[in-house]
Amino acid sequence: MPNPTDSQISAPIVAKFGGTSLADFQAMQRCADIVINCPQTSVVVVSASSGVTNLLVELSRATLSDAQRQQALSQIEQIQQQIIAKLTLSEQAQEQINHLLAQLSDISEAIAANPSAQLTDKLLSFGERLSSTLFTQVLMANGASAVLFDVRDVMRTDTSFGKALPQVDEIKPLVVSRLLPLIKDNIVVTQGFIGADASGQTTTLGRGGSDYSAALLGEALGAAQINIWTDVTGIFTTDPRITDQARALSEISFNEAAELATFGAKVLHPSTLVPAMRTNIPVFVGSSRDPQAGGTMVRNRTEHQPVYRAIALRRSQTLVTVTSMDMLHAPGFLATVFTILAKHNLSVDLVTTSEISIALTIDSTDNDSSGRALLSDELLSELNQVCQVTIEENLALIALVGNKIDSSYGVGTKLFGALGDVSVRLICHGASQHNLCFLVADDVASSVVSRLHHQMFQLEDGAVS
Repeated sequence: MPNPTDSQISAPIVAKFGGTSLADFQAMQRCADIVINCPQTSVVVVSASSGVTNLLVELSRATLSDAQRQQALSQIEQIQQQIIAKLTLSEQAQEQINHLLAQLSDISEAIAANPSAQLTDKLLSFGERLSSTLFTQVLMANGASAVLFDVRDVMRTDTSFGKALPQVDEIKPLVVSRLLPLIKDNIVVTQGFIGADASGQTTTLGRGGSDYSAALLGEALGAAQINIWTDVTGIFTTDPRITDQARALSEISFNEAAELATFGAKVLHPSTLVPAMRTNIPVFVGSSRDPQAGGTMVRNRTEHQPVYRAIALRRSQTLVTVTSMDMLHAPGFLATVFTILAKHNLSVDLVTTSEISIALTIDSTDNDSSGRALLSDELLSELNQVCQVTIEENLALIALVGNKIDSSYGVGTKLFGALGDVSVRLICHGASQHNLCFLVADDVASSVVSRLHHQMFQLEDGAVS
């Protein structure tokens, strides 16, 4: 397994710890040991302690009763106090925590009276602000020279509250002038997920925001490596909850990891990888619970490039088929359909075509609504004017990820040999050398992944290729 603490690394390392890694004092102590045992770690990016973000999301609901609001605030304070009980806080640090909790209560009241996206982002920022304050104290209690840094001073974004877009050209000079001088003699602890717009309003980066923050800071610092510490020992050949044959990968390319994340793997979010890919910074993924177990190194290019690397599963897929005889040998039909979809701001995932039909998938995994609900009456009415529309739900997308899948012999034989009598509703193959995707019924998806994993990765002696 790659060693994230290789003594030959001289440039700074950015370490990011997820919520489960910071769930309580014992978890924070394990993280502190990881940081202190890796002298090159100069910047630590933290998520909110496990459970806090969910409570903050609950608090953001304007319909919450006073009793429910007080209960959520009490639960958040209890999580912090359980950590504080194991620490000897300075008077200043205790005042900081008390001030944050008081501010949180005030903002939750303001949301109840007058909800807004701006207030919601400010509210959601408190998870990371609390955990970073406490983790700084844990490091100091272990003898480390640690300083707390407000990432909003450098993480410049636009004003798209809830899913703010980082302004990369502005972030780097801010990091160089405000953060870089601190890392010479200190471990800098800062927040993931949050930023600020040009006027100083707090923003959040959306799903995967903490990993993204770490990658952006790593890019701006010219980091040697970004270490993502989570609750699993790396990226697996497939979800280990589906099959006990799943194994952690020692390495994977950025392209493969991005495909896996796009098609359902939860360890990394696709946008996380972009800053690292731009500047060729390797990303290590390992378990804070068992750092000695190794993990997965994500690089621009790996030494070993197997045809089959891993299998991803993404549920909640909706298949939309549009059919029209006017499509036969007629130009412009595809453009008409996609113009209608774009007009209604509907993002299409996979697409296949025949002479008179287009089949496309709608991914609703990141939405509260189903795929069918995303297809508004107005959209369907416009489509029905130019074609017949059929909608199928309860489907799952399975992606086989690897290298040169589009041009390797025997891929189809292995795939369909594993599928047996399973009905395949759609196949996308050839658009990318890194993946082959297909749809099956949701209720058989786990079985299909397990069978496919055995077929593609299991060797006769039981080892994983």
